[in-house]
Amino acid sequence: MVRFTGAAAGLSLASVALSSPFQGQLYARQNASTPCAQVSASAAAQKSVPTPTVAAELAYECITSVPFNQTAALALVDGVVPYFKWQSNTAFLKDPPAEYAEKVQPAVDIWGELEKIRGKVVGGEYENEYEFGFELYVLLQSTHDGHFVYVPDVIGTVFNFARPVPLVSVSADGKELPKAYVYADVLAESFGNATFSSSPITKINGEDAQAYLENWAQYGSLQDRDALYNNVFYELATVSLGPAGSGIGTFAGSGRGRWVYPNATTELEFENGTSTFYQNYAKVLIPFDGITDGEALYKTWFTGNQPTAATPTPSPSNVTSSAISSATASATVAPIPAPGYPPPVVREAHNLIGGYYLEDDYSDVAVLSVPSFVGISAQEEFQGTAAMFLAAAKAAGKKKLVIDVSANGGGTILLGYDLYKLLFPNDIDHAAADRFRAFESTDLLGQYFSRTAAGLPRELVTEEQNETLYELTDAVVSSVFNYQSDESVNGTYFVNWADKYGPLVHQKGDNFSDLFRWNLSDVLTPLNSGGIYIHGYGPLSNYTRQPFAAEDVVVVTDGYCASTCTIFSELMRQRAGVKYISLGGRPREGITQAVGGVKGTNNLPWTYIQSLAQFTVTNLTESAEEAAKLNSTELGEYWSDTVFDRLAIGSSVNINFRDGIRDGDETETPLQFVYEPADCRILYTKQMTIDVTAIWKAVADTTWGGRSHCIAGDLGGYPTGSKLAKRELSVHEKSLSRRMHQWRRELREQDYPLDVFTNLREAKLGGDGIMWP
Repeated sequence: MVRFTGAAAGLSLASVALSSPFQGQLYARQNASTPCAQVSASAAAQKSVPTPTVAAELAYECITSVPFNQTAALALVDGVVPYFKWQSNTAFLKDPPAEYAEKVQPAVDIWGELEKIRGKVVGGEYENEYEFGFELYVLLQSTHDGHFVYVPDVIGTVFNFARPVPLVSVSADGKELPKAYVYADVLAESFGNATFSSSPITKINGEDAQAYLENWAQYGSLQDRDALYNNVFYELATVSLGPAGSGIGTFAGSGRGRWVYPNATTELEFENGTSTFYQNYAKVLIPFDGITDGEALYKTWFTGNQPTAATPTPSPSNVTSSAISSATASATVAPIPAPGYPPPVVREAHNLIGGYYLEDDYSDVAVLSVPSFVGISAQEEFQGTAAMFLAAAKAAGKKKLVIDVSANGGGTILLGYDLYKLLFPNDIDHAAADRFRAFESTDLLGQYFSRTAAGLPRELVTEEQNETLYELTDAVVSSVFNYQSDESVNGTYFVNWADKYGPLVHQKGDNFSDLFRWNLSDVLTPLNSGGIYIHGYGPLSNYTRQPFAAEDVVVVTDGYCASTCTIFSELMRQRAGVKYISLGGRPREGITQAVGGVKGTNNLPWTYIQSLAQFTVTNLTESAEEAAKLNSTELGEYWSDTVFDRLAIGSSVNINFRDGIRDGDETETPLQFVYEPADCRILYTKQMTIDVTAIWKAVADTTWGGRSHCIAGDLGGYPTGSKLAKRELSVHEKSLSRRMHQWRRELREQDYPLDVFTNLREAKLGGDGIMWP
């Protein structure tokens, strides 16, 4: 693959890079070294522990003793500006539709707030580096756009915070509004190992529990408040993803909760009059050898010269052109457990997709669990698992299909399209149209990529056939910045870059490109899908048989559905008419949204953006004079590595590049800002936190069994006379039922890990449409 910045070495542009920003004065606090020295001593005493831990309060005192470097902070604030320009929806964030502001999230002025931070940096108003870094992190997080993220080193490199107590939010009977419980108490009660009944939590640190948890939920990256609330708690779907997911919930210190200081202790008061104190803690993520104070911590870890023992931060030198066209997740050392999941018919090795059959009276029901659209190394295994299961389910005589996309933060965009086309091969093949922010950088890239691509064939070329042409096809010809990629909303091809780039759409004081769609018939589809063809196209064009009627399919979600999952949902709901059921939510009456994550249709890593700019200047120009001229434009703003040097190890650094615009929406409002209630809302029960089939059976009851579990909404439009068949089971179905009963009898309390934390240093994600936890 083409390494964009590797090619940049051919042109001498050293003069455009910023000088080192780390020579400014360090503003130290008195006695700042003591907490970090204590952390160092404690970590040294835990040599046999893979990840040492210290008291949360001590970690917080250490990290807040890191002195504020005004010069470096200014370089970082100015360094993010070129990348912020790529964020597609800053104008809509500042001035969102009234319904969005009322029901989802308030307005956020990204540029105005960044200017305030810059003013405080210039004025030397920050007490320490952490205060500055946290304010910068929260600025992006407050948009609740999971594609828009930057985690400074001071926030994510040194410590992750945690509480030793995951919670669940459950209804007593499926109708009563949910209450929060300690999950360990629910487990003990469920398996008969407790001499007490679990009691609801009434107060947390002296505050009403519901108010506290709703406020804490807002630290998450989802947009919908009910989905955010679900993400606070232990959920089987998120736990099944292991360190690549949101783990045991943000309250316990997984997902986005790992970056927020939870105070020294947590006190829980219960409805039965008892209370419990917990000591909060922090995981020490880096070697603390020789760290004597906050200033030493800064000089060792926050200057871009981190010790080689650390896991390297993603940088331009290791980003290839495939960074936005593939999705990978590296295997962890130990197998990832899927607690509460039954024996599968077929399941991808990392639990990213799996097929199941239900038993007894539910023997007509098949379940496809899809907690991620991210593949392992390549996408064939994901696609193969889906295709194999759907074929097997039909062959086994299954009549109903439940699709569970709980915990799905997205993944490879065209895997979402492929799953839809597996289900509905003859329906409309496009979701919402795409567009991106139109400004100088995107226009220049399009001009130069299109000019270069015009002289190259649009065909798949193997590396063995012609290495240079292979690399150019992958890097340039298949790119969105080549006007020949994609098609217009009318199904026609663009005639040149100006045709694709404009006419510009002007909204809320900003400019946007013309609308375009994926061309699934494109011969270069495998380069944008991680190596697969979409069912119904190319070599798979003979796939035309629909496995289930739309009324025999239902989708259930915890609201985490984001990115590629929202593209899949747009196809399923708007094109196929499939109904959606939302789970859980805040302890309030009424319907909730089924799709609560970012609805942007494509994220881009900042490393890839930098590579695009540098590659264009150095490789797509025809003379040194032309390169120098191009470098004097906005494309010359991407040479500094400051933002990457100051990025937390193992964290993502992205913007939302494309907005989705629904067909027929004359207002052209990005789907991110469109409120969409689910068709039905079902509450979690205690059993659903132990056995995921309890969720699937409630969904099947509600959709086809004539026993509604909806507390709001309904599934009107589905055949009301349809019943789940009570019939004589086949030999294979009886065997499955026995196996399911045996699995349930063998469940044990210890099967449910309480220490599954987000750790992307071990499980790295990469994708063109994913929201990092």
